[in-house]
Amino acid sequence: MQNRYHCCATCRHFSATKESGGMKYSCIRLGFETKTTYTFDCWDPKDNVKKLIQKEGYSSSSS
Repeated sequence: MQNRYHCCATCRHFSATKESGGMKYSCIRLGFETKTTYTFDCWDPKDNVKKLIQKEGYSSSSS
């Protein structure tokens, strides 16, 4: 079962930078642009997201 937190914006490798043309979102691990709602199997949630997942009864390793 996929949890509602599994997306790039909650991953520890997600980077958001403000540029003259707007925001740029990228994965610093994979080295390419992404969007906040994309999901990948390499997802590694941030610590605060892991706590929320555990509180809701999901496994942080579930995809």
